[in-house]
Amino acid sequence: MKNTYLDLIEQSYYFPQEGFDLQDGNLSFYGVSLKYLINKYGTPFRLMYLPRIGDQIKKARNLFRRAMKASNYQGDYHYCYCTKCSHFHHVISKALQYNVNLETSSSFDIDLILNLYKEGKLDTNVKLVHNGYKTDEYIKKIISLQDLGFVDSTIVLDNKNELKKIVAFANGKKVKIGIRKAIDEEPQSAYYTSRLGIRGSEIIEFYRNNIKEKSNIELTMLHFFVDSGIKDTLYYWGEFQKSVKLYVELKKECPNLNSINLGGGFPIRNHLGFEYEYEYMIKEIVQYVKDVCKSEEMDDPDIYTEFGKYTVGESGATIFSVLEQKQQNDAELWYIIDNSLMNTIPDAWSILEKFILLPINKWNNEYTRVSIGGISCDHSDYYNSEDLNQQIMLPKYSSREKEPLYLGFFHTGAYQDSISGYGGIKHCLIPSPQHVIIDRDETGNFVDYVYRTEQTVDDMFNILGYHTKK
Repeated sequence: MKNTYLDLIEQSYYFPQEGFDLQDGNLSFYGVSLKYLINKYGTPFRLMYLPRIGDQIKKARNLFRRAMKASNYQGDYHYCYCTKCSHFHHVISKALQYNVNLETSSSFDIDLILNLYKEGKLDTNVKLVHNGYKTDEYIKKIISLQDLGFVDSTIVLDNKNELKKIVAFANGKKVKIGIRKAIDEEPQSAYYTSRLGIRGSEIIEFYRNNIKEKSNIELTMLHFFVDSGIKDTLYYWGEFQKSVKLYVELKKECPNLNSINLGGGFPIRNHLGFEYEYEYMIKEIVQYVKDVCKSEEMDDPDIYTEFGKYTVGESGATIFSVLEQKQQNDAELWYIIDNSLMNTIPDAWSILEKFILLPINKWNNEYTRVSIGGISCDHSDYYNSEDLNQQIMLPKYSSREKEPLYLGFFHTGAYQDSISGYGGIKHCLIPSPQHVIIDRDETGNFVDYVYRTEQTVDDMFNILGYHTKK
């Protein structure tokens, strides 16, 4: 009996499933033939499927609105995209087509907003939430947005000293601020309280002594963020409930307070067996805020979320060819790919993040246990643990087969380019792969194009200060 890779997947998961199917025996990604792209562009390449961004935005927005309607919630819902997850122009432009608001985290983010404004990609009514440590330059740029007519820009205090800078640079201008509450970390964390934000026990007193009497400083938002994500756990619900109760107490002191910001944290699929009750979680969040405010006879606050990874993560994929098989001992077979895993999906080795790993072709071959190695000389440049029994199973193939085995790491659309420094200097001078964009035209047909070709030796040498002879 032949146990094919397709048999393994069908016995282990529901397959096909959203985003993944087979076309003529080869894997497709949201209906796009990956074999077609490989034949057209070669490997390795980075892929962004832009329509997925809109799908995710609409999904979250619809679920929040549905939950609010069911509970007669009177506040509004505001979806913010976190620019730090992917700063690429094509990504943010696609998100803005769905009328998202933006969350920033550094000084240069304001320059990015100005660039988009000049292009006509966003108007001055967009809601801007400014997180991160506030350098002098960052604060100055935020306040200067008022001169262009940006009317809804909120600076979220990460520490108490930022307020002094804001007051000094505002020079009497009216400024909206929020306060980030520092959460208690999970028991297994290396520290007890997040370094981000102000301790919850100090916020009300800080408001009384430093904000209340300042006529040009308007506190409108309480912000909190749980790093482990929005999960159905005792830890998450505990931090969430403490934050909502703090909002209520702060609202009694500050009538202008009208918004609670949940931060980010919606998970994305990182394996084919992924399950998450988005509808249930959103319903419980909305209902709890409603019930607490009703018991205190308060208006329902606006709810903000800052979804970055959720917005763009499932849009991305990274495609490789297997260059060689190495049988290092009786139990360990290595598939060596045509780039570096450390350089292209750095979260896989830095924080042991898992991504969906699937072959593009050879689904009707038998399968075997393997480890995947990159072509750098670094010991850590590997990937060898997957959801299925903590082992990677992939199709066997013979060197006599004309076509190599192609592999894809999927849902790599968030953070990987930023962390790896796309287009910069790479470990072992292994180049950044070419970047391919997939979108749909007005008739719904797929459109593919190269955003940037593979990095060249001259690209790297120019950064490093070498001058090559032409």
